[in-house]
Formats: sequence, C-alpha cells, structure tokens
Amino acid sequence: MIMSKLLILILFFNGNSNYLKNTSWTFNDNNEKEVRIYSDNFFSSTKYNQKNKRFISTYGGKYSFDDFGYYEIIEFNSMDSSQVGDTVHLSKVTLNLDNDNDKGSMKLDGKKYQKNNNYNSQLNGSWLMSGIERRGEMRIRDVNRPRKTMKMLADGRFQWIAYDTSKKGFYGTGGGSFTSENGKYIENIEFFSRDSTRVGYSLEFDFEMKEGDWHHKGFSSKGDPKYEIWTQRRQ
Repeated sequence: MIMSKLLILILFFNGNSNYLKNTSWTFNDNNEKEVRIYSDNFFSSTKYNQKNKRFISTYGGKYSFDDFGYYEIIEFNSMDSSQVGDTVHLSKVTLNLDNDNDKGSMKLDGKKYQKNNNYNSQLNGSWLMSGIERRGEMRIRDVNRPRKTMKMLADGRFQWIAYDTSKKGFYGTGGGSFTSENGKYIENIEFFSRDSTRVGYSLEFDFEMKEGDWHHKGFSSKGDPKYEIWTQRRQ
C-alpha cells in the first residue's frame, strides 16, 4: 500500500548524488527531539525527551528517490506495526547545505530539520549484528533473516533497533551520540526504550575492523561483558 502525502516541496536530488548518505538531522520541539539518521539506502527516525528520559517512538527502513519524489519503505514502527511494509511517498523535499555539507537544513513532512555537524568515522553507515558471544562461544547470525538488530551511525549520532519484518515486531531501541577514535568507540545514551534509567550513561568499547566487519568489545549498560560483530548492511 502506498500512502502519498500531499506536499509541494523542492526536490533535493541532483543527478546521481545522494546528499542524504551518512547524514543525521534533528528537529527540536521544546524538550522533544526528533533525530533522523541516513546511510546509503536505509534510515531511522526517532522521537524522545532527553530531559525526562522518555522514549516516544521510532520508525525506519529503506529510502529512495526518483524523478517523482522521495520514498520510504517501512520496516519497523514502534507506534503502529500495521504500517510495516507500507511505502510513504513525498512528492518533493527541500535540502539546503553549505559547500562543506557541514551545516544546513531539510524540510520534510512539514518540519524543518537542522543538520548535525559532520563527523567522519569509518563506522558511518548501517550495520547488522552478525555475531554475538554467549558464554564464551561466538554465535553467528544470518544477516538476511527477517529478525534483525540494525545499528545506524552518521554525523556523530547512533541508533540500534531490534525488529522482525515478517512478524512486524518491534523489540527495542536505544541511541544518542558517539565518537570513534584510536580504536575506542564511545556511546552516550540519550534514549533507551527498554530502560530509561540508562539515559545519561556513557559506554566505552574497543573496536577494530576485520575483513570489513566491525568487532566491538566492552561492557553493556548493565555491566555484562559484550563482544559483538557487525556487518555492513547491503540489502
């Protein structure tokens, strides 16, 4: 089912360039934030109140554009699972960027988002959990199965989402800001759907790239040892 939104905006797409790739954007409404993260083909959009440590909602999936506008295919939606599988169409979108693509704004669905400052990281993009250590044994996951844990990173913002496209299930999410330098990856948690008491925590992990995969070691917000492998999402 295609849900068209009747908006007349300025198309941001120019030729074969994707100016949304590896960017993140924030819309502020009093104490509520809405953060959108984009990789090459995937996106997430999340609302939360950091001051009150309240997660509100998230949705996301695949995005694309053509001569007729911008499209989102919904893979998860914490508020309305019936939208999973639907395609949302916006006729056109406005995107304004400076020459360095470091600052700018985006008008989408009646809201004006501000671009978050550039943060160049080798971890930028969308990743699927492909391995996790349990009781000293690494368990490998099929990244093509419907049940996924996906992590989005761009412009210093991150979000992970656990969901199942076949069951239209949403199982949890968390996110905030991150840094990745000199083999150290740090997450600063600004929202967490499962446990709001973790908001404000900073978690430090060791990371390295092995054959294109992101190996991630440290401790969870509960203090449990964590060793995960993440593979870049292709489809």
